[in-house]
Amino acid sequence: MASTAPRPVSVRTSPARRLPQLLAGLALYGVSAGLQIEAALGLAPWDVLHEALHKITGLSFGTTTALVSVLVLLCWIPIRQLPGVGTVANVVVVSIFVDLTLAIVPTPDSLWVRVLLLVAGVVLNGLATAAYIGVRLGPGPRDGLMTGISARTGYAIRWVRTAIEITVLAVGWLLGGTVGIGTALYALAIGPLAQAFLPLVGWHPRAEAKTGH
Repeated sequence: MASTAPRPVSVRTSPARRLPQLLAGLALYGVSAGLQIEAALGLAPWDVLHEALHKITGLSFGTTTALVSVLVLLCWIPIRQLPGVGTVANVVVVSIFVDLTLAIVPTPDSLWVRVLLLVAGVVLNGLATAAYIGVRLGPGPRDGLMTGISARTGYAIRWVRTAIEITVLAVGWLLGGTVGIGTALYALAIGPLAQAFLPLVGWHPRAEAKTGH
């Protein structure tokens, strides 16, 4: 992962492509998270925490995700991180599409089907991450926490991300969240996948200016 995240750009610049891609990317992120949950083979670190809180509170998974997002946004205040339209959309859209996916897609009985569901969820999550980050309309709450802490402390993003996700994973596991092979697969694959997809879906203002779009 690069040492700095793309800086947010005004939504007024080329909204015809960027807003639909932002919303599609966030919707896909919610769907991909739902697929990983229904695979029941281990979740991404933050989703381990979300699942644990979902079990404890009885709230829907999406609602729990949104509430954690709001709490994380409060942590932006001391590190002086500013949200963008993508930040707010992240809180709302991801939570809605997680719950929709969980309502539609059942947990398969077959282990092989669950493995395929897990792999599809991780790959789609990589594409979704690249899609919503690539339009540069503001980071999600968790990404913004990572980049903000990195900017304030001077530590590289990879170390800050690792520290945050290990902490979140440990807390989620202790509270009863699901940890398994899917957790390891996500941790190993999400960075390379997002980086591979980013050139395909990233927004490049100079290139767009040349083509007149």
